Amino acid sequence: MTVYFIGAGPGDPDLITVKGQRLIHRCPVIIYAGSLVPAAVLEGHRAEVLLNSAELHLQQILDAMALAHAKGQDVARVHSGDPSLYGAIGEQIRGLRALGIDYEIVPGVTATAACAALLGAELTLPDISQTVILTRYADKSPMPAGEALADLARHGTTMAIHLGVQHLERIVAELTPHYGTDCPIAVVHRATWPDQDWALGTLADIEEKVAAKGFRRTALILVGRVLGSDLFGESALYRAGHAHLYRP
Repeated sequence: MTVYFIGAGPGDPDLITVKGQRLIHRCPVIIYAGSLVPAAVLEGHRAEVLLNSAELHLQQILDAMALAHAKGQDVARVHSGDPSLYGAIGEQIRGLRALGIDYEIVPGVTATAACAALLGAELTLPDISQTVILTRYADKSPMPAGEALADLARHGTTMAIHLGVQHLERIVAELTPHYGTDCPIAVVHRATWPDQDWALGTLADIEEKVAAKGFRRTALILVGRVLGSDLFGESALYRAGHAHLYRP
């Protein structure tokens, strides 16, 4: 018996991996993040037990997994995006280890990747940014030392900020000294869902644009000079005259 932590992707059911979909169709027990995983992702399942984890606390989730283990039933634990990013799987894994239950992580398409695709952007451009920082905005849960938004913003690199749209005014204030008011920023609401939408602007005007859209939650913030810029050099990989293993 194994618990499979499956990344369902950002929302579009076509963006789940083949392996993840196969496990959802096969496992007799499914525990899914009901508020973030669309019903279409679960289509075709033959599960005997279907539980919405939005209605459960941690111990109830572990109890359901332990019950499945006692019956020899595999569990599909379905998370949105990629489960290794803000999926709260670490505490579940700790509980499974204590119970002696095997588990496996099946990666998924991240919200960051989905937003970049929607915007038609590459997040790592030569001479502009070769680093992407994925973080969240600290509100009720504090950040570890050195990971405050202002500390990360000092790098000036491409940044993806989760759980921050409700605090956009404060985020803009913390980013502006390091990125400048003219730095591009995008706020993407429910990327790949049928009601996906986004606002693209600069740190100077993004608050007004987001207010006009009415985004309140389930949005990702992308900031950095890579958005909407053509002023970058060519990569060495495809540069004529640059030799490598496959192009002597």
